[in-house]
Amino acid sequence: MAELKKANSVGEWFDQRLQTTTLTKVLMTEYWIPKRINFLWSFGMVLATLFTVLVITGIFLMMYYKPDTQLAFYSVNYTIMHEVAFGWLIRHMHAVAATLIFLFIYIHMFTGLYYGSFKSGRELIWLSGVLLFVTFCAAGFSGYMLPWGQMSYWAAAVITNLFGEIPIIGPELVIWIRGDYVVGDATLTRFFMLHVFLLPVVIMLILGLHFYALRTPHVNTEEGEDCDFEAEARKYQAGDKKNSKVMPFWPKFMAEDIFVMCVVMTLFFFLVFYGYHFALDPVNAIPADPMVTPQFIYPEWYFLWSYEVLRGFFFSSDLGLIAFGIANVVFFLFPWLDRDPKVLPMHKRPYMKYWFWALMITLVGLTIYGKLPATGPNAWVGLVLSVSFLLLVLVLMPLLSSMERKKREREAA
Repeated sequence: MAELKKANSVGEWFDQRLQTTTLTKVLMTEYWIPKRINFLWSFGMVLATLFTVLVITGIFLMMYYKPDTQLAFYSVNYTIMHEVAFGWLIRHMHAVAATLIFLFIYIHMFTGLYYGSFKSGRELIWLSGVLLFVTFCAAGFSGYMLPWGQMSYWAAAVITNLFGEIPIIGPELVIWIRGDYVVGDATLTRFFMLHVFLLPVVIMLILGLHFYALRTPHVNTEEGEDCDFEAEARKYQAGDKKNSKVMPFWPKFMAEDIFVMCVVMTLFFFLVFYGYHFALDPVNAIPADPMVTPQFIYPEWYFLWSYEVLRGFFFSSDLGLIAFGIANVVFFLFPWLDRDPKVLPMHKRPYMKYWFWALMITLVGLTIYGKLPATGPNAWVGLVLSVSFLLLVLVLMPLLSSMERKKREREAA
């Protein structure tokens, strides 16, 4: 090993050993971002910030939480909320961040869908992002159970019962997940381990894959087209910054990210102090009681659309379970269900632009009806919306995208 040069500063000392200058270039000052993107591209950094808030506040909450069915409810609602200094603030921050993170995940996912960021070599970006969404859902569900209120208990009972419908292994799988024949102390302990250790570690690993996958094909623009990043970067570095189509991640794009994060964090702290009730279900303020079933059992709002697909087929539990499974897997298939390889935003696609907004309306409708009692007309509306969602993604998406591809080929000929 060649002798290292004498370092004149702490920065040079680290640079000689860790190549910090090279790392900064690769990750920041020479990581090129297209200029033609809007503020929606900043929500990835917003999500990373909110996840950091969740981890930090979760560590403080874990210091006082008791993963025991006899103590969990009181450790959350009395010890943390009333006896620990600023415990109420930490819990509000954790609850609001958990709710907002799903709002921004949905915005981030459908931004990628709208602008075609799941095609043309970007499949791994999309797949790792959907895998993050699924993992966050698991973390959200496991965290929802920990306060051990009425909705925590009964939501856990309903969701774990779903696995019992799996042929052959279903009944044994339910017992394995619960750690007992019923939802109880063993179940709470297992979900506590998932929420505070296993799932955060998995999320961090997938985040690393997601950011790494983003570097190779680069970010596409809001018009869908790609550019020659190397040529445009050389133009920028030569001083022709005005005509270059790219900008460095740091400081140009990061400045926009920071501005968006400041706006989001302003909203975040406003909700923490004045609007936290939307993130805390009032039914969950009642201790869990296996002998008293709530009138209506429903999950958190970010699960309502898939929950409505599950119960939408009210005449057949087997069909409902199959539809539920498809609804939660189909997002992984979007890069292949869209048969048009051309990367274009939805507003430039003659048929898919209507498909996209039909999908949004259907998902909002499923979310609304997912919290309403599935009786009378509500049950039939839920069935129509569930069938519409499946038709949109499994039939119309490949059909309309194929029609667009053939139309473009005819026009080119």
